[in-house]
Amino acid sequence: MPWVLLVVAALLELVWASALKQSEGFTRLLPTLIGVPVCLLSVVVLTVALRQLPVGTAYAVWVGLGALGVAVAGIVALGESASPARLACLGLILAGVIGLKVVEG
Repeated sequence: MPWVLLVVAALLELVWASALKQSEGFTRLLPTLIGVPVCLLSVVVLTVALRQLPVGTAYAVWVGLGALGVAVAGIVALGESASPARLACLGLILAGVIGLKVVEG
C-alpha cells in the first residue's frame, strides 16, 4: 500500500506542477487554486507513505515520477523537445525509480 500511495503522490505532483505553470506566477486565479491545494495534498500523501518507506527511497521516487510525468506532459501537451537525448535521460529516471522499487521491495 505505501508504494501505491507514493505513485498517487507523484501523480498529484504532476497535477500541481502543471497547474502552477499555468498560473503564470500566481497571476491566474483558477490554476493557482488548483495547484496550491493539490501540492499540499501530494505532500500529505507522501507523508503517509513515509510511515512505511525509507525517506531517501520515497523522496527519490516521488520526485522522479513527478519529474518524469511533468516532462512527458510537457512533450505531449506543450510541444516541448522530445530529442533522443532527452528521452534517454527520462528513461534513466524511470530505470532509477524501478531500481529503487526492486531493491526496497
